[in-house]
Amino acid sequence: MEENMMLATVEDTVEYHLFLIPDESKDPEKHREILEKYIERIMTQFAPMLAPYIWQNQPFNLKYKPSKGGVPAHMYGMTKFGDNIEDEWFIVYLIKQITKEFPELVARIEDNDGEFLLIEAADFLPKWLDPDNSANRVFFHHGELCIIPVPRKSETVSWLPTAPPTILQALNIISAYPEKVLASESIQAAVSRRIKGYPEKIQASLHRAHCFLPAGIAVVLKQRPRLVAAAVQAFYVRDPVDLRACRVFKTFLPETRIMTSVTFTKCLYAQLTQQRFVPDRRSGYSLPPPSHPQYRAHELGMKLAHGFEILCSKCSPHFLDAKKSLVTTSPLWASFLESLKKNDYFKGLIEGSAQYQERLEMAKNYFQLSVNRPESSLAMSPGEEILTVLQTIPFDIEELKKEEANLPPEDDDQWLELSPDQLDQLLQEAAGTKESQPISKKEEEQNYDLTQVTESMKAFIAKVSTHKGAELPREPSEAPITFDTDSFLNYFDKILGPKTQESDSDDLDEEDFEYLDSDDDLDLETQEPGEEASLKGTLDSLKSYMAQMDQELAHTTIGKSFTTRKQVSKDPSSQTTSNNSDEEDSGARDSAMATVDVDLNLVSNILESYSSQAGLAGPASNLLQSMGVQLPDNSDHQPQVSQ
Repeated sequence: MEENMMLATVEDTVEYHLFLIPDESKDPEKHREILEKYIERIMTQFAPMLAPYIWQNQPFNLKYKPSKGGVPAHMYGMTKFGDNIEDEWFIVYLIKQITKEFPELVARIEDNDGEFLLIEAADFLPKWLDPDNSANRVFFHHGELCIIPVPRKSETVSWLPTAPPTILQALNIISAYPEKVLASESIQAAVSRRIKGYPEKIQASLHRAHCFLPAGIAVVLKQRPRLVAAAVQAFYVRDPVDLRACRVFKTFLPETRIMTSVTFTKCLYAQLTQQRFVPDRRSGYSLPPPSHPQYRAHELGMKLAHGFEILCSKCSPHFLDAKKSLVTTSPLWASFLESLKKNDYFKGLIEGSAQYQERLEMAKNYFQLSVNRPESSLAMSPGEEILTVLQTIPFDIEELKKEEANLPPEDDDQWLELSPDQLDQLLQEAAGTKESQPISKKEEEQNYDLTQVTESMKAFIAKVSTHKGAELPREPSEAPITFDTDSFLNYFDKILGPKTQESDSDDLDEEDFEYLDSDDDLDLETQEPGEEASLKGTLDSLKSYMAQMDQELAHTTIGKSFTTRKQVSKDPSSQTTSNNSDEEDSGARDSAMATVDVDLNLVSNILESYSSQAGLAGPASNLLQSMGVQLPDNSDHQPQVSQ
């Protein structure tokens, strides 16, 4: 159905929709004009942040989408973020800020995984929310995350539909009851934690490195810094057909190489450096020995040159005669440039200065990619854009070589190496756990309380499991308090009611389990005399069976495998005078009489399982960490330093 927005089906792609409320315009053309004005205002206001941004595959963009079915006309965009997941979360930050700056807009965002915002906050979602009923419930409004609830069965709310709402219903609910649909603070915090640090985080995601590459590429990257992404992707996904063009370079000759500084995103830099590649001898791109101080610069330049050559090899030699896409000829460019000046995009720079021209070029690129996107058949490919820059901008290789002495220092790439402690810190940040004060391992071992393990496991076992799985224990402050009298009485009727038929566990509704965790609290005093006697007889019979089983197991290795509670110490001399048969009978009797220490057996078995993992992931560590229990490192098996 059109009323339920279809999920993004393209892999590694995020889609975003911006709706205007209240939607009072009845004239489609007038409504389109209003939405296009909003697009211009949004793209202009966020231009200082978006223009210099280097996208992995596709940029953030908005276009008008007419109404279809039950979905009203709105602003729509789609971005393929590829391997750089940070592009997706940067778009989440943008959508959040757009709805904050424009309170009359409501936005929703999803990717090929569906409602990925709910996935991020999975630990804090209410029980009723699952993938089957989450359609058209998650929106951004006033910069806040909103989740449209469902009415409980015991109550009727006129403004809440029982089925998943349509887009029109969702927009009306958010417009009329904005305070009642706000997501909980824990869900808001989970999403905010993921986008924390923007827009300052943009600069932290960049990496500057020296590259020894052809002068033509240096000129292209100076005019179009974002094309480094297309070149890295071309090299990263190359095939044998692409490498045929790199046997003999036609566009970027190795003789024209110079040293220059190139700005990558960390994702692009990692993709380029982590791939081993040996160039064809016929290409002329020879590398110095690995011990050479500038080996990394030569290697990076060689790989980039191959990526740019692959892009240009896919262009038709007569493309300039067939299509020209000049930004300044667009009727929207003049108004867009005026809006940039009003929003202080140029930061008071003198018109015509080098810095002014640099920001102007970025604005033109941004306008062409995100504001005035042509149809796909008319859009210029990256290779065509590269050749256009080379043909329109003259450059002098000797002048470029003089700039080598004044290159900015390159960034340290130690972030590529991740230590175990850094990995643990990242995992803790991703899980949202609080940072603890740093203490020594010895103090951690001495102060560790093993009762955390037993209490957590007991709380876990006490929870009710259904066909959907077992629930992890919640903190008291997070546990929802719910009580449904009908379900409570229904549960008692099925188990203890006057009906003569036997109660089958399969007849119990899943809903009943949500309000009653166990039947250990049944009070025998509430039973009828006959039922009370029958129930007591059943319990006595069960205890008798259990006692016989304990006596039989006491003679086996299974019974001896459990640790029992310490008994009152006996006279050791009496044990030494016993014969072998008496010792055997006494041992069996003691085993039968001794009480198993459940807590001690539980802890010892878990520690044994944890130790056998040898620091790797396993059932013991996964279960304990999911319940918030962190065991200290096992130092017993670490090599001891000789004194």
